[in-house]
Amino acid sequence: MTADSDLDQTHWAAVRRKRRLPTFYYHEHFSEMLAFLSRHYAHALLRPHSRFIDEYRQLGEASQCLYVRLVNRKGRVFAVGRLRYPELGDIHPLIDELRERSWVTGPGARHFDDVLTSLTKAEIYRALLPSCAGVGRSLRKSELIDFARRYCAPADFMAELDSRHLVVQKRIDEVRYLLFLYFGRVQDGLTQFTMRDLGIVRTHSLGDSYEPRFAEREQALENYYFAKRRHRLRSATKSEVLAMAFDADNWPEPNFPDSAAVRDKLATGLGCLLEKHGAMQDARRVYAKGDSAPCFERRLRLLLADGRDDAARALLEAALAAPRSDEEALIAEDLHARSFGSKRTVAATDALRDSEIIDLDDAKRGFPERAAAEYFTDRGHRAYRTENALWRTLFGLLFWDELFGDGGSALHSPFEALPGALEDGSFHARYRDAIDAKLAMLDDRKAACHALLKASSAHYGRANGVFRWRRSVLDALFAFLKNANATAVRAMLLRLVTDYKQSRYGYPDILVIDEAGPRFVEIKSDGDQLRRNQLLRLRQLRKAGFRADIVRIRWSLDPMQSYVVVDVETTGGPGGGHRVTEIGAVKIIGGKIVDRFQTLLNPQRSIPPDITRLTGISAATVANAPLFADIAGDLEAFIENAIFVAHNVDFDYRFIAREFTRIGRSFRLPKLCTCASMRRLFPGHRSYSLAELCRAFDIPLNNHHRAMCDAEAAAQLLLMINEKRRAMLRHAAA
Repeated sequence: MTADSDLDQTHWAAVRRKRRLPTFYYHEHFSEMLAFLSRHYAHALLRPHSRFIDEYRQLGEASQCLYVRLVNRKGRVFAVGRLRYPELGDIHPLIDELRERSWVTGPGARHFDDVLTSLTKAEIYRALLPSCAGVGRSLRKSELIDFARRYCAPADFMAELDSRHLVVQKRIDEVRYLLFLYFGRVQDGLTQFTMRDLGIVRTHSLGDSYEPRFAEREQALENYYFAKRRHRLRSATKSEVLAMAFDADNWPEPNFPDSAAVRDKLATGLGCLLEKHGAMQDARRVYAKGDSAPCFERRLRLLLADGRDDAARALLEAALAAPRSDEEALIAEDLHARSFGSKRTVAATDALRDSEIIDLDDAKRGFPERAAAEYFTDRGHRAYRTENALWRTLFGLLFWDELFGDGGSALHSPFEALPGALEDGSFHARYRDAIDAKLAMLDDRKAACHALLKASSAHYGRANGVFRWRRSVLDALFAFLKNANATAVRAMLLRLVTDYKQSRYGYPDILVIDEAGPRFVEIKSDGDQLRRNQLLRLRQLRKAGFRADIVRIRWSLDPMQSYVVVDVETTGGPGGGHRVTEIGAVKIIGGKIVDRFQTLLNPQRSIPPDITRLTGISAATVANAPLFADIAGDLEAFIENAIFVAHNVDFDYRFIAREFTRIGRSFRLPKLCTCASMRRLFPGHRSYSLAELCRAFDIPLNNHHRAMCDAEAAAQLLLMINEKRRAMLRHAAA
């Protein structure tokens, strides 16, 4: 295997053909990383790490390349014969140099596990045969490795193995620490650099200056301590998990908020694995090492499951008296009420049960948030689909200078998306005065909107790690600020300012502005659950002073829902750049046809003879017809807020959507297929083609394969479908 990562090699080959990489790209990547670390992280390096960088630079360039190749491979033990790098020529002299300078070594008994995973199945068999002659040949490699670990002493196995062709990569911990400093997580290899050069991953540069993610060496080492153990969880066996639980008593007490957060994730992950392996006492002890809400919840549940009600009650009452977070308060409230009160449901279930219900046509099931926004718009309100985007855009624009401007927060590396002060939680402390001034500015709505408009005009489209630019969100943002209470807005922004990473998700789907001002609405459809962070955001919004509610959708058949039944004639099938030559559309409201739209179109390409024979539409027919761009506005107005209906709907919908895309406009509507609906509601027919169904139900089809004729016929099918749906809903309600 000659890959530089564990990504699928066929994929890599295809990507590289499109964008060619330099021959020694991997060496350039490693050198780039070391130069970056030397410049920005010298204060975080221990002597072995500094020595690693110095001694690496003293290697010959070809030997450096080979070592980087090893760094980028999976594992740490490699068969020399399978190291094939043509650009390096004969690698044996390079192996010798690396061995002499202690960059690689030969395997010993301590490398037993790594050696096993590096060998082929046949090589493991040969080493096992002298002492385990009866081992079955049908075993898979994973089973064979497990057998060797159980029944073979490492020293005996290594003695039987011809290990001269194997090399072991040394200095792995130094490499991992350097990678950790750069990327902020424990990983192997530099795949991200390669993906950047291939254009798969976009890097961010909010200026050319970067700041280290760890201000002190102790902070870096503390984070690495917990991150390294968390990384080991991914592949840990049961015995390794139990050993890590025993080691948890030796975990240091974190001195930094970011390392405490990694410690909490480690405790959560390790505790879950211990539960999986049935070690409940160990799990409870490990959860007690974490301060996060998930650790608190699992610890409580294990205490209750073990019958230790007094200990659970004491823990709950302490949390209720002084919760460490809003999430912990919610968990404590729920568990205390259910375990020691008469309550049987959690707060999220209660909130769903007590929520408002609106009836929407079930043809819009695929677009619940959009359908709900249209519902409020139809009632004279302004409704915007905002979710997290509103608050993140407001936060990013209001504090743009502090986040992305000169003198603002820098990134930790080009691969980071989030400004460093948000990543490490120092944003509020670092820019307190500027933040307070901008929050105070919200009292003057005109000044606040002007400042945000100025920021958006100056920086529109500039990549950042906080929000994505969308004009629809900007419209919602300015409408919101003109109607919102400044004190309430400040209260929510302060949560983002002080703890952005924990406060950036979970906001309600829709912003509605009615006669009473802004209202935030979380939309839930059949079977949807209310997630804990969604309930928390609703509570926080209410506490700040906003109206924030849950609205449940009850899917029904809306008698006043508009449907537009469409048929298109085209120059050919969906591929090959074919275009629309004719559109026929029929609008239905309240079970009646209320309007029609029909036009020929100039497709700006030839029409094949077989299409002309089928439809009767020739080049001469459409020579003076309008272009799609000429009628796009009229068509858009005709189908606005309707359900798009067609016989084999995806064909017609795809062509219309593609025509809109060609003129730079988006097109998205809920769809209903008369073919699929007839199959479901009227089973038993030999064929469900439009012609056969019209014959079966005596529907006129006098000019088949012309758009308006086919649309009229499909409209009659829709009327039958809706009548059947209506009857089924009445029966279900009864």
